[in-house]
Amino acid sequence: MRRYGVMTLAAAMVLAGCNGGGGSASTETADKGTTPATKGAKLQIAVIPKGATHEYWKSLKEGAMRAHDELGGIDILWKSSQKEDDREGQIKVVEDFITKGVDGIVLAPLDATALKGPVVEAQNAKIPVVIIDSAVNGVDTVSFVATDNEKGGHIAGEEMVKLLKGKGQIVVLRYEEGSASTMSREKGFLDEIAKNPGIKVVSSNQYGGATVETAQKAGENLLSPLKKADGSLSIDGIYTPNESTTFGMLRVLQDNGQAGKVKFVGFDASPKLIDGLKAKQIDALVVQNPRNMGYLAVKAIVDKIHGKPVEKRIDTGATLVTGDNLTDPKVAELIAPPKE
Repeated sequence: MRRYGVMTLAAAMVLAGCNGGGGSASTETADKGTTPATKGAKLQIAVIPKGATHEYWKSLKEGAMRAHDELGGIDILWKSSQKEDDREGQIKVVEDFITKGVDGIVLAPLDATALKGPVVEAQNAKIPVVIIDSAVNGVDTVSFVATDNEKGGHIAGEEMVKLLKGKGQIVVLRYEEGSASTMSREKGFLDEIAKNPGIKVVSSNQYGGATVETAQKAGENLLSPLKKADGSLSIDGIYTPNESTTFGMLRVLQDNGQAGKVKFVGFDASPKLIDGLKAKQIDALVVQNPRNMGYLAVKAIVDKIHGKPVEKRIDTGATLVTGDNLTDPKVAELIAPPKE
């Protein structure tokens, strides 16, 4: 395997080991019974998400397949690592698709720096690349199709200020170093909170990691020193920037009898998180539109291949979901779980 950013990858592998990931399984599927090695008349479009387990990626795949059905003449080749901290595994996936000579790549990079080399290599091989979900540093691609993550963080911060009426103490459980999307969400949130001197951030330097299990453990470690003698918490609010950290933190609060007793704003949606919202154990979720992201990304790469103009930045939107708007038809459609 080629080496891109050796120090970054070495650190990434140490992180994967700490999370218990001693090598992760991956899946590769192609619709209509084709394989990447069999390149016929149809365009072969590789879609490489960050992982396979979160509801978010399953919904994104639905969007990609909707583009497949509407556009015709393409095959979607979907491959990912099972864990969202296997940077070297994702690099290998990209390299394999380059070797197989796909017509285009849609990539959600696990690390903004570590994936730069493979993206440049794809482009040098005349394979156009669309980046989705999370940015990659220092390389110009066909398009960046994603949520405006910093704006999403501001939305979450505004809601937290509203919930706390401008006063209180809060903590942030971050996701993972190197993930551009969640780092932007954290920045947007903290910048919004900084506008309100009545709110103090007690902790914002802890990381939950790529799985619910690591996030739950990190959440326990974060909240344990903040527990009062009666079992309640000495803080007033919690913010989490993605699906794994939000669900991991929800589990911590539920297990300790603290759910619903502290203001909780999270990011992303899954059936279990929506259940938490309905039970008033989560106050609000900033929800992306992964179906739209998958659809627009595939459409953009196909347009590029056919010589059509493509916007360099495509914002796929973010919506604040609360108990008050759950029944709105547009929100209901947005939070509907993936079909598979």
